[in-house]
Amino acid sequence: MNRAVRRATITVASAATEGLDMVTVVIGGAIGAWAGYTYYPDTWSGDWRLAVTGAVAVVAAVAVNGLADLFLTPLHRLVSKARYNQPQTSGFTAPAVPDTLDEGLAQVVAASEDDAAHRASSAAFHIDRGENFLRDENRWRGYEDGEASFYLAPGVCLHYASTEAKYGTRDHDFTLLTGDGDEPVAISSIDQIRHHLTARVAGLPASPVTAADTSEDRDDLMEDLTGLHAI
Repeated sequence: MNRAVRRATITVASAATEGLDMVTVVIGGAIGAWAGYTYYPDTWSGDWRLAVTGAVAVVAAVAVNGLADLFLTPLHRLVSKARYNQPQTSGFTAPAVPDTLDEGLAQVVAASEDDAAHRASSAAFHIDRGENFLRDENRWRGYEDGEASFYLAPGVCLHYASTEAKYGTRDHDFTLLTGDGDEPVAISSIDQIRHHLTARVAGLPASPVTAADTSEDRDDLMEDLTGLHAI
């Protein structure tokens, strides 16, 4: 039986048995209340009749439910056994078992590429704290050697590689690559990527962004603001 159908069947059966259990209690209580209130002597006061009717209803509910348990208990056991024997799944589906060594290798290569893309998107947190651009795993193209690339624009991509560091830790290296033969540029922030793409749009050399560039941009902004105030 399909696992999803099996789980649904067990859930429905469990709910049904629990529901029948409650129904027997309600039916027994209703029968007891009806019988008690109907057949008591007319000489009894209303308060006495209500009190005794409630007591009889409780006793009847317990009695009917006890009789019903003779049939429901085996059903409870069957449902519990089916739930206990239900195969546990993680929600992740692996490819079918390969028939040849080549097929097995192809599966591992595909898994290695997916793993590299996942690692790159996770490590991108170090340079993109916004988590809505470089953190998209689907935009990363992983490779079997553990590296990955993120297509930014025609002729421009961000490359990811993980290297071993001190004390058994890993360094996450991001590099901007272009198709123009330019030297690879180490990237440590999303602002550096913006700087390079802005330069390419303007037809200027995409030189590495530095603190001096940032200071110059700030000075230009202050000059613009000063000019506006002067007007």
